[in-house]
Amino acid sequence: MSNIPILHTCARSRGLRATWAAEEAGVEIDLNILPFPPRYLAPEYLEINPLGTVPMLVHGDARMTESCAIAHYLASKDGPSDLVVAAGEADYAAYCDFTYHADATITFPQTVYMRFAIFEKEKGFAEAGEAYAKWFHKRLIKLEERLATREFLCADRFTVADICCGYALILAKSVGLDEGVPDSLKAYRSRLTEREGYKRAFAREEAGRLALEKDPA
Repeated sequence: MSNIPILHTCARSRGLRATWAAEEAGVEIDLNILPFPPRYLAPEYLEINPLGTVPMLVHGDARMTESCAIAHYLASKDGPSDLVVAAGEADYAAYCDFTYHADATITFPQTVYMRFAIFEKEKGFAEAGEAYAKWFHKRLIKLEERLATREFLCADRFTVADICCGYALILAKSVGLDEGVPDSLKAYRSRLTEREGYKRAFAREEAGRLALEKDPA
């Protein structure tokens, strides 16, 4: 297996979860920033990932395309890590639940909203987009209740679950969904984005994006 995992992603996409996890864990990755959407602007990427989606992690024979799974993998591939709640710990079930909850329940309606209200706005599906925006806001109740009495989601420490759910809140701010985000979750997001690991991950992806814009070839 190659020593250095290769992460194919687009800046500010769900791949930020993986880049962020790598920075928090101190794991070296080879970061390949692609133009968005890569299925059209980088068609050679389809040879690596026929889905055309980002992120994709390549590590030896391993091929991973789910951002939360990649974040978990990078945080734990070298052994036990405080970023991962292990089986046997009191909050193991909660860690699994919130890590999956991040994409299956929270990010999903965001992506549909973005398609209808932003990327394909001219097709007249804005009303459907707004319906998914309301879906997203209503689904934040689980995070809101969980964080009412704690700083982080699980085990009284920052974990991959925070990375995965936190990204959905970061995305909300950038795509116009912040009005319906409770103040308590905005404060939680602020705590997360003040972390040095997040700042390094964001800066690294932005550097890759700017380099790509400067020299698309």
